[in-house]
Amino acid sequence: MMRAYFDSDVLIWHLRGADQARGFFDRFRKQKGYEMWTGAMQRAEVVFFMRDKEKEATLSFLSHFKCAPVDREIVDMAGELYRKWNPGFGIDVNDAILAAAVKTGGGKIYTLNVKHYPMADIIVEKPW
Repeated sequence: MMRAYFDSDVLIWHLRGADQARGFFDRFRKQKGYEMWTGAMQRAEVVFFMRDKEKEATLSFLSHFKCAPVDREIVDMAGELYRKWNPGFGIDVNDAILAAAVKTGGGKIYTLNVKHYPMADIIVEKPW
C-alpha cells in the first residue's frame, strides 16, 4: 500500500468547498492501493486556524487521514533538507518536515506548491 501525503493547501481547498479539490478527493478515494496521509505540521496548519463553526466538519474530514509523527529522526533530516533547499526554493519548516516524513515512510506528496519539494528522490504531484 503506497502512502499519499496531502499538503495543507490541498486539504484547505477541500474544506473551503473548492470544486477542483472535492472532485480530486472523490476520484482519489476510488483508487486502490493508496493510504491517505498528512504530516503532523500540515494537520496543525489546518487545525490551528479553523474557526469554531468549522471544527466538526474539519475534524471529520481529517479523520480520513493517517498523520505522520514528528520525531527526532524526522526533525534532524528536515533540518538538513531545509538548509539545502530553503535559499533557492523557499521551502519552509513545515515543507521540510513533510519531505522528511516522506523520505522516511515512503510515498508521494500531493501539493499545489510543487516548487517547495525540489528533492529529486521525492515524488510530488499537483492534484489539479
